[in-house]
Amino acid sequence: MIRVLLVDDHPVVREGMRGMLGAEADLAVVGDAASGPEAVARTAALRPDVVLMDLRMPGGDGVEATERISAEFPDSHVLVLTTYDTDADILRAVEAGATGYLLKDTPRAELAEAVRAAARGETVLSGGVAGALLTGMRRRSAPESAALSSREAQVLRLAADGRTNAAIASALHISPTTVKTHLARAYEKLGVSDRTAAVTQAIRRGLLPDE
Repeated sequence: MIRVLLVDDHPVVREGMRGMLGAEADLAVVGDAASGPEAVARTAALRPDVVLMDLRMPGGDGVEATERISAEFPDSHVLVLTTYDTDADILRAVEAGATGYLLKDTPRAELAEAVRAAARGETVLSGGVAGALLTGMRRRSAPESAALSSREAQVLRLAADGRTNAAIASALHISPTTVKTHLARAYEKLGVSDRTAAVTQAIRRGLLPDE
């Protein structure tokens, strides 16, 4: 019998999952939790084979709970079940030690089979999650020198010289609005929120072209 712990801050969702999994002869829901910290405590007490984990809960982050459970109770495999399918969410969960990542629209039969696979320690990814995970990992592993487009680097080079948006636009024969767009994209890629920080980061990474 595979023992399952349900973790979700919505009681209706937990009851629905309990009903779905309880209909399977080889699956038994042994408990539930409404937050990350509670999930860790319940895992310690119940030692389930699989923890079906939501990610975002008011009472405590599911990713942090996943990391703790994976480190402290390696025999309890965490299977994320959430509505969030962004690259960042998927990467955080997998890096925290989640065995799998499913979306809440997963059909009942697939969910049950995923729980069985997770109990065996197998990786389980639903639908487009695998592609999103691969994309996210490629972005993480991409060299920093490839972070900016050539035009974004040119705009930052001129910004580093102290030129205004209008002056940059004139030098590159583009509109001031286009300059703003290139700067905004550069900020996002460099993880900053203003021109000075962007220039500093770009210089540190060696991304600015020679004058």
